[in-house]
Amino acid sequence: MRPEDTDEAGGNGLRVPMTWLTTEYLADELLRTGDLMEPTTLEFRAGRDALALTMFLCEFPRDAPAPRALPEPRVDELRVLTAYEGTWRSWICERLAESERCAEPGDPDMALARSAWRWLEETELLAADLDAIGPGPWEAAADAAGGDQEARVWTPAWQLGLPLGHLAVHLC
Repeated sequence: MRPEDTDEAGGNGLRVPMTWLTTEYLADELLRTGDLMEPTTLEFRAGRDALALTMFLCEFPRDAPAPRALPEPRVDELRVLTAYEGTWRSWICERLAESERCAEPGDPDMALARSAWRWLEETELLAADLDAIGPGPWEAAADAAGGDQEARVWTPAWQLGLPLGHLAVHLC
């Protein structure tokens, strides 16, 4: 989507990334409506960015503003795309590369999408280790003596944000 120039004479006006901003707004609204996480947390940002990036890179129309509420086929598509099965990351990388090839140089929407992906990929958040759900019965006595320590690991932000975004889509 090519936004209007800010200069009446058709000069080099500021290009506004309306597609990304609208998509990010919708993702934010979905997460806030679901009330899954405090909006001030990094986990919320990870969920919003993962969901916004998914919405931005799938076949949502680019030339029209996004509707306030998502139609049911789009909700179903988002549920499938955000399902945590290990394919989301490769799908994002492929679609981002394809979108970059098709975008105009200096496209502000793509710049924000790349920035969101870079943050999701490079930022690690301390989270509960889901592989260490609980001690076995033989370890319970040892844990009682040592305290109640939850196993925590550093996890890429997208791995926390994706399930959060998926849950928000289910709740809409």
